[in-house]
Amino acid sequence: MTALVIAEHDNTSFKGATLNAITAAKQISLFGDGLVHVLVAGYNARAVALEASEIEGVAKVIHVDAPYLENGLAENFAAQVLMIAANYCHILFPATASGKNIAPRVAAHLDVAQLSDVTKVISADTFERTIYAGNAIATVQALDATKVITVRTTGFDPAASTGGSATVETTAAAADDGKSKFMGSEIAKSDRPELTAAKIIVSGGRALGSAEKFNDVMTPLADKLGAALGASRAAVDAGYAPNDWQVGQTGKIVAPQLYIAAGISGAIQHLAGMKDSKVIVAINKDPEAPIFSVADYGLEADLFEAVPELIRLAG
Repeated sequence: MTALVIAEHDNTSFKGATLNAITAAKQISLFGDGLVHVLVAGYNARAVALEASEIEGVAKVIHVDAPYLENGLAENFAAQVLMIAANYCHILFPATASGKNIAPRVAAHLDVAQLSDVTKVISADTFERTIYAGNAIATVQALDATKVITVRTTGFDPAASTGGSATVETTAAAADDGKSKFMGSEIAKSDRPELTAAKIIVSGGRALGSAEKFNDVMTPLADKLGAALGASRAAVDAGYAPNDWQVGQTGKIVAPQLYIAAGISGAIQHLAGMKDSKVIVAINKDPEAPIFSVADYGLEADLFEAVPELIRLAG
């Protein structure tokens, strides 16, 4: 009962979500022979394969190298996974934009049902996943011979990146699918931590009123705490913050050590993306705001007075 994890990387180093998926695979493998393999497909990504070999609990790393695998095109990645899929009973992807793009293609080709956003492993064929924007937990049993799974990273701790001694096996790449071509990318650059990997996140909502006020109020707090900046969908739709800051069901799912929500009412869509945070602090002048139902600490106050005071107290 060997599990295969599809590594997400930039051809230089791992994306953190892969380590969470490996933890899920390790839990699944405990019900069988205990083996976890990792597929590192890319271009000039040998360093990533070697890094993967050091992850605790990984038995083998399969390294595939080809120019058309450099940019993670879903068609080529799916073909690569399908080339070796027969050797595995579980194939796991991080539930990221990339994983959600590739996994359905693999599941469709294998003619199996995909298990999406798994948050807990109960047995080799039974899992928990969130439904209704995280307001309910479904227990799902999969009877397909091959189980294609996307792993919600907030549901599993990351695997230790050291302590392993896996073998690295280089195999031939599947042929270029030819159905898509990488033309370029525009990547936002920031000195702040990546939102999904940040330990502290400061998020603002529509109550801030404008992009200027969002920047004037929230940025100093984020700077003081060394935090990533987030926003509610309402704030993003209003143009107060860029799309890649959106936290929620249709944005990014986060689980930092500390999440500070200022001027966010707490709609279901937003709560689905952040309620797994270890400590949640809510600042809102509406005592009936739903955000207070999930907050560990709630401050009923005007954010324009409370946030500057927090900055002052933080020194």
